Amino acid sequence: MLRVEDLRAGYGPAPVLFGVSLTVGAGEVVALLGRNGMGKTTIVKSIMGLLPSRGRIEFAGEAVAGRRPYRIAKAGIGLVPEGRQVFPTLSVEENLVATAAARRGPPRWTLPETYGLFPRLAERRGHLGSQLSGGEQQMLAIGRALMTNPRLLILDEATEGLAPLVRAEIWSVLARLKGEGLSILVIDKNIDALARLADRHVVLEKGRVVWTGTSADLLADPAVKDRYLHV
Repeated sequence: MLRVEDLRAGYGPAPVLFGVSLTVGAGEVVALLGRNGMGKTTIVKSIMGLLPSRGRIEFAGEAVAGRRPYRIAKAGIGLVPEGRQVFPTLSVEENLVATAAARRGPPRWTLPETYGLFPRLAERRGHLGSQLSGGEQQMLAIGRALMTNPRLLILDEATEGLAPLVRAEIWSVLARLKGEGLSILVIDKNIDALARLADRHVVLEKGRVVWTGTSADLLADPAVKDRYLHV
């Protein structure tokens, strides 16, 4: 579904990524791990065309590197950005329908389906984005991405700063999406939750991939967590 090869990117004269390669298969969940500042968000921005990069990025067999962000989204990638970035002056429902699309036949995700996934959003449908709690905004950001009916969902810091009950709900939703066959690339710091959800993990250190493996591999090798993930 997604193939990234020899990805190099940075900000101005400061390089951040040094030849990163990773893949996400159809129906697969891949976790992108690493301490803060290791390049995880830079990878997401590069994939989405929000940052100039070098290397090859393929989605569904087509090269997308260099395309405008809206064209990459239109190809079938839904983004839940770090910090949520909901539209503060639009209502919940307006946020959801603003970017809604059905590009490949009847849509899987419509307003009723999205409200069914997040009942709290249905209760708050008339509230502005700025009136929501952090957890509600994250639900809205996920719902907004799903309303584009993507083939790949990317989540940057899926549960950062959320209350435990909300985090549990988000992980449950992601498990359901995985069960439905949606491909997912997820960034988060909750290693235990990611180990239960993800099929594979890619660990970054200073802009380079230093380890890849399954959840079983990660749990069986505490040295990986101690060396690359713990603060």
